[in-house]
Amino acid sequence: MSTVWLQVGQCGNQIGLEWWQILTSESSAFQESDRYPFFAHDGKLSALCVDSELKVVKKLQKKIKRGVFRDSNLILGQRGRGNNWAYGYHGLRSDSEASLLERTMESFRKEVERRDCYCGSVILHSLSGGTGSGLGASLCEAIRDEYPLGYILSVTVAPHQTGESPLQHYNSLLSLSWLQRYADGVLLFHNDDVLKRTAALLRSTAAAVPTGTQPQVTFSSMNTYIASCLAGLLYPINMFKTGSRLSMGMEPWELLRSVCPMPTMKFLHTAQACKRGTAFWDSLTSSVVHSLPRESPSGHPHYSMSALAVARSNQDDSFVHSQNSVLLKLKQAYHCVPWNPFPLDCWIDFKNIIDPGYHSHSLTVCANHSSAMDLLKCVMEKAHVMYEAHAYLHWYWKYGCEEEDFQQAFDTLRSVIHDYNSVGD
Repeated sequence: MSTVWLQVGQCGNQIGLEWWQILTSESSAFQESDRYPFFAHDGKLSALCVDSELKVVKKLQKKIKRGVFRDSNLILGQRGRGNNWAYGYHGLRSDSEASLLERTMESFRKEVERRDCYCGSVILHSLSGGTGSGLGASLCEAIRDEYPLGYILSVTVAPHQTGESPLQHYNSLLSLSWLQRYADGVLLFHNDDVLKRTAALLRSTAAAVPTGTQPQVTFSSMNTYIASCLAGLLYPINMFKTGSRLSMGMEPWELLRSVCPMPTMKFLHTAQACKRGTAFWDSLTSSVVHSLPRESPSGHPHYSMSALAVARSNQDDSFVHSQNSVLLKLKQAYHCVPWNPFPLDCWIDFKNIIDPGYHSHSLTVCANHSSAMDLLKCVMEKAHVMYEAHAYLHWYWKYGCEEEDFQQAFDTLRSVIHDYNSVGD
């Protein structure tokens, strides 16, 4: 069950940097049996790093153990995509630079052929940047066309609502609609939510932070939180290993089977809590659900169609004794729908890759939660206001976008919002 990892744009490569640092650090004690989902037979990572600029990928090369990235899998352009989805999706209209899409798909094909069995790809990218949103959408479409039987799991970062770019609402609208069409699941991380959770994590771990003051949250610490959530969900679990303890890399696809029971609803909410020392799983559960949205801004209650809890603890079976109370608490907090008889799945592993050097515990919860509707609705409303005013549209027409692209995107998001709105009915 093999996976190809694809990180696209500045944000995707920055998260990829933190992700591979967790997996390749000396303290992680990466077992040989766990290497299969991430490495090819020659010891190189099964990862492609794609960006229209050089700086982030070059930094990634310096910080990750030398030689683990295949040089042919570092696909770089010479100029950015101007925070423009259309520019990222359609690319340059000249022969001076070979198509990033074509070069990426050629490297992707070679990486697939190196694997014993290709089962899917995990794509890391953002919604706001031109490369992450536009090229990321184009790659989803191309991979789906070339490898229709493979899964596509998107790890997607949504921008702050207060604004990172004047084009972010258009970019998010178009990218989300493409993901809805071509991806099987979307792990959606909203920067505002990640900021709050990272600040809470820093407050709980940094003893030097004075009472009443806010810890300084950097982009790196936010990316580390996202990568930590990925490790909590996707690092090999004992229950999916063979009799010889070899990891088959089934975790991303078992995740999709657990939390995406309906193919039209695939936007996933993820939260995590970690602790060193004695395990108090009820306390960890409270930390996970503390900032979970309970209702929409209009007062409509949120529901979960399905959820997955992953408990990791270094050589400690304490979760087994608390499992029933933890799952009951999660089921109530996530407001699981009554029509799903088995709404909550649970995985347990006795190795915590997130904090391997200590007696530590982590609880990561991924849920198909209707709070995704709030973000989609906000994006659609703000993009529609701009579209009606014809704001910035000339930048999209210039690079090949058409009115039909916007109309289809609005229709797609309206349909998704309607489906999530009726989950609890």
